[in-house]
Parts: sequence; structure tokens; C-alpha cells
Amino acid sequence: MPRQNRAQPTGEIIATPTRGAFLGNRGVLHDDTAHVHSQLTHRRWRHKAWVCCVLDFKNRRRKVMTPNRYTELFFFDEAVALAAGHRPCAECRRSDYTAFLTAAGHSGKVADFDNRLHSARAIPRLFGQRRHTAEANTLPDGTFILTGS
Repeated sequence: MPRQNRAQPTGEIIATPTRGAFLGNRGVLHDDTAHVHSQLTHRRWRHKAWVCCVLDFKNRRRKVMTPNRYTELFFFDEAVALAAGHRPCAECRRSDYTAFLTAAGHSGKVADFDNRLHSARAIPRLFGQRRHTAEANTLPDGTFILTGS
């Protein structure tokens, strides 16, 4: 049975056998039985620094859903990670991280940026993701669009 750790562009976290190309972190979202049940608790984040990491960095290895350790989330590709509200990791993706903050016009503490990003993506206490509307011709390349059908 696949684990519930594949993040979708909508921010939803599902169980699917599809492999991910990137790894993400939103904190500890599973309980001590996740290694048996492969499911998350009701929480969808525990901190505001949602990052997107490479799968292989400095030969580090982790056991997925280790009790009391962050929940490994996986993304099909970087576009999905960005749409889900994650930013590049400052450690394993330093150049992407720097370019991302520069493109966003941010200078200063990354915690301030994460707070701004979090308020734009998340609905407090409901653990839901905000939806925004815009004219299609104003959207950048790679934007995910939800339709009513």
C-alpha cells in the first residue's frame, strides 16, 4: 500500500505509487504508527517554512515517516512543488533558493518571507490552501489552473 505522502498542486496530500522527483517538508504530519498505516494525522503543516529539496544530497539517507521526524512529502516535479506552496531549500538547492527570493523581490530574513508566503497559501485553523483568481492571460508559464469540470 502506498504511503500518504505525495503532494498535489492543490496542496492535498494523497497516497499513490507515483514516484516523486523532489522531496518536501512541512514538519511532522504523521503519528508514531505511520510506519504501519502509512497515513497522516489531520495536520497538513507544522511550520511555515515549506521547502522543496532534491532527492539525493550529500548521500543522506532517511527512513520514511520515522516517528518524531519530519514527514517526507514527494512532488512529481518542481512545478507541482511550487504550486503546492513550497520554495526551494536553502541548503540543497542554494542557487534556486537565491533566484527564487530574488525573483520574489525579497531581501532580509527568510522567516519573514516564509511568513508572507504562508499567509498567501494557507487558511489558518482549517489546514486548507487558499485559491486565487486571475485572468488566464496574466498568469506565468507553468501555472496550474483549477476548472469547474
